[in-house]
Amino acid sequence: MLVESFLKYIRYELNYSACTVLSYNNDLKQFKEFLTGGASEFDAQSVTTNDVRAWLANVASSGCSMRTVKRKLQAVRAFYKYLLRKNVVEANPAMEVETAKVPKRLPDCVKMENVERLFDKAERGDDFEEVRDRLIMLMLFTTGIRRGELVGLRDRDVSANELKVHGKRNKDRIVPFGPELSEEIANYRAIRAAQVGETEMFFVRSNGEAVYPTLVYRLVHKELSEVGGCSRYSPHVLRHTFASAMLNNGAQLNSVKELLGHESLAATQVYTHITHRELKSNYEHAHPRALKKEV
Repeated sequence: MLVESFLKYIRYELNYSACTVLSYNNDLKQFKEFLTGGASEFDAQSVTTNDVRAWLANVASSGCSMRTVKRKLQAVRAFYKYLLRKNVVEANPAMEVETAKVPKRLPDCVKMENVERLFDKAERGDDFEEVRDRLIMLMLFTTGIRRGELVGLRDRDVSANELKVHGKRNKDRIVPFGPELSEEIANYRAIRAAQVGETEMFFVRSNGEAVYPTLVYRLVHKELSEVGGCSRYSPHVLRHTFASAMLNNGAQLNSVKELLGHESLAATQVYTHITHRELKSNYEHAHPRALKKEV
C-alpha cells in the first residue's frame, strides 16, 4: 500500500511521466523482493543503509549499467523521502549511499547525409501505413518531439504549421514546422480520412486505434538501421539529431531549449558539445596543417 500511494503521489502530484512511474514501480518491487525473498511483508522501517548497499551491489553484479544502478538508488531515495513526509519512518536509509559517477555520454546523432538518404530513399506512395510511417519519421526529425509526445498527439493538436505538444510534467508547448512537414501532414490526413475515417488521435493504425510506443520504436529502429552510422537506433536519436542540426545552423541555445521542452538550459547545453566535436572533426579533416606530419 505504501508503494502504491507513493506511485500515485509522484504521478499525479509531482507529474512524473508514466515511464518514470513504471520504472520506479519495478525498482521498488525488485528492492522489496531482495529484502524479503518474496516470502514476507515488506517492513519499510527496518531497512538500513547496509540493506540498500547490499541490494545495489547485487544489481551491479547482475550486469546492470552504472546508470541503471543510479536510477534504482534514486527510486529508493524518493520513496523514503515520501515516507518521511508521511511520518512513516524516521530516516532515509538511502541518503548516505553513493554510487560511482556515471560517465557523461554525448547523445548519438544521425549524420546529415544519412538523414537525406533516410527521407529520399523511397517515393511517397498512397499506402496508409507507409505514408503514416514516413510522416512519423519526418515529424520526429523536424520537430524534435519525444516518442511519448508523438504518440499522444490528438488530431486537434496538429495545425498546418505547428504542433501543440503535451510534454513532461503536464506542460504544453508550441512547436512550429515548415512546408515540407505541412505537406506530408495534409497528405496523411487525406489518406487517413479515406481509409480509416475520423479519429481523435493523430497517428493511428488501420483499425483506427492510436499507435503505441513500441510500434514507433520498431519503425525508427528499422529505418535508422538501414542507413546506419549510429551506435543506437531509437526515436531519441532523431530528437538529438534535431537539436544538433538546429545549433549547427545558427539557432540560439535558449530557442532550442524551448522547442525541446527542457526545464533547464543545462539539459540543452549537452548539444553544444556535439557541435564542437563536429567542428573539430571538420577542421582536422579539411585544414592542411591540422594534423601532425608523419615522421
